[in-house]
Amino acid sequence: MAERLIDFADEGATTGWHPIDDVVMGGVSHSMLQSYSRGIACFSGVVSLQHGGGFASVRTEPRQWNTAGASAFVVRCRGDGRHYKFTVRTDDGFDGVQYQARFQPPRGEWAEVELPVASFVASFRGRPVTGAGPLDPGKIRQLGLMVSDKQAGAFELLLGWIDTAP
Repeated sequence: MAERLIDFADEGATTGWHPIDDVVMGGVSHSMLQSYSRGIACFSGVVSLQHGGGFASVRTEPRQWNTAGASAFVVRCRGDGRHYKFTVRTDDGFDGVQYQARFQPPRGEWAEVELPVASFVASFRGRPVTGAGPLDPGKIRQLGLMVSDKQAGAFELLLGWIDTAP
């Protein structure tokens, strides 16, 4: 069996993920990704709409991912009723175009959510980018998770693993 893209059962799987919250634009939201229990990570925090804010996210450090030829990403997760976004970047930059796919895992139940590569939409600071072209999975450098869309309050998304589908 091929190795998973990210298996949160692996020691150190949550290292290298960093919060990128609305504090970069004056907001006060905060988030983190940390080990929760054996084999499970937790993306959690609080989204605040104060000071024009409204998003919280985490992102991996840039690296080469084994994603060439992928038709979809698959996320094993348990939700809290909120909508989330799985995000990817094709460069090493902090700011710029990223591709996003929305998903809403079942509240309180584990599910394997499949996000087709074709469903990812290019965006820049939360706004769609026309002319960016479709996502090329072979060029992905950073992976991330985000909660936004004015979903104020505490959130918690549990994660077992992230993988690709051929």
